[in-house]
Amino acid sequence: MILNKIKKTTLVLITILSLTILSGCSKEEVVSNEEFKNISTSELQSNLDNDSWVIVDTRINDAYNGWALDGVSRGGHILNAVDFSANWLKVENKDKEETLEKALETKGINKDKNIVLYDSNGTDAKEVANYLHKKGYENLYIYNVNEWAKDESLPMESYDNYEMLVPAEIVKEVVDGNIPDTFKDSKNIKIVEASWGEESEAYSKGHVPTSVHINTDTIEPPPAWMLASDEELTKFALDYGFTKDDTIIVTGPDVMASYRVAVVLRYIGVSDVRVLNGGNDAWVSAGYELETKSNEKTPGTDFGTTIPANPDLIVTIPELKEELKNDDSILVDNRSWDEYIGKISGYSYHDKKGRIPGAVYGYAGTTSVTLEDYRNIDNTMRNANEIKALWDKAGIDTNKELIFMCGSGWRAAEVLAYANVMGYENSKLYSDGWIGWSNDTSNPTETGEPTK
Repeated sequence: MILNKIKKTTLVLITILSLTILSGCSKEEVVSNEEFKNISTSELQSNLDNDSWVIVDTRINDAYNGWALDGVSRGGHILNAVDFSANWLKVENKDKEETLEKALETKGINKDKNIVLYDSNGTDAKEVANYLHKKGYENLYIYNVNEWAKDESLPMESYDNYEMLVPAEIVKEVVDGNIPDTFKDSKNIKIVEASWGEESEAYSKGHVPTSVHINTDTIEPPPAWMLASDEELTKFALDYGFTKDDTIIVTGPDVMASYRVAVVLRYIGVSDVRVLNGGNDAWVSAGYELETKSNEKTPGTDFGTTIPANPDLIVTIPELKEELKNDDSILVDNRSWDEYIGKISGYSYHDKKGRIPGAVYGYAGTTSVTLEDYRNIDNTMRNANEIKALWDKAGIDTNKELIFMCGSGWRAAEVLAYANVMGYENSKLYSDGWIGWSNDTSNPTETGEPTK
């Protein structure tokens, strides 16, 4: 009898071990859904302002920003919720764990807090819960935001201009010819892909279906790579058949290039310009396929107005000199700290180092081609509260006119777009940046850390 019990116990242990090995998971990784408590709407509401609780939106960032996705009746996020998207867990890069750990710390997602993880599809919250559970988090709760969104009396918040950043799901509807409500007033929707080079290698490898390639050299011709003249931009608009009444969605493998092209399209006067949030990676992450066939542009004959129709969006050097005399304007320098203090130029083709006197360091990234201070790990827009915290730390008064600059306009164009999404519409781009300014040796410059 005792021997039989031992054999049965051994068999059970072997079976459990075998299932664990076959599933590719360790014992700690095997977490049943029952281990995560569900929380009611009333209990969540009662702890909305409780510092010992943190509410986390685990959906894609477009839903957090304001888009009503997955059948949720209201877009945006629960008041005071932070974001930690399950999509971030799918990203692969060498600094992934360090980046995610930093995000948890920044958002106050600590092990000593009660953590409510919510989604709308029944999977995102559990994926994040499993991730946190493996890291030793215990007080985890699951919630379906559909319940909250259905009650109009419960507070949700969205970014003022969240529509400027479009989720892959909405772009897919456009590609398929199913025009979503947010585009119901659009007369002509076009999708373009922005990247460097003629029919660039990136475009040939794959792009969002129907997208027409735009070589960034067209809007900023070499060798100076400064903004093209009004005449050149007029030719660019006609070559692509753009009109002022178009709705244009800009995509691409490098989101920075997309924002650069998008701000130029706004400058020439296209009335509705949007960017695929997260670029081509967001498209692939959503489960959609890229196409490789080339899509030809269709030239036009009339843009519909004189270019530029929105000249105030971009500041020239003479205009900047006047703005620097104005106490109601702030020049925000979106370069790396080493570029800002004049330790490096940041560019292989430009050797002058330093900054424009009066420019305030506005954060960016570690190099001239990165912008990690403003992006999530999946290259989507970072939480607006966190961006605002950076500006507050730098002493940037957002009640004033914000003029963003970088080396040549790419990084600053992206930051300008985020500022507009957040509702700071009194913002501009100094497009020529440090390179344009320092190329004229008569312009004053300075180096070193600024004095208080």
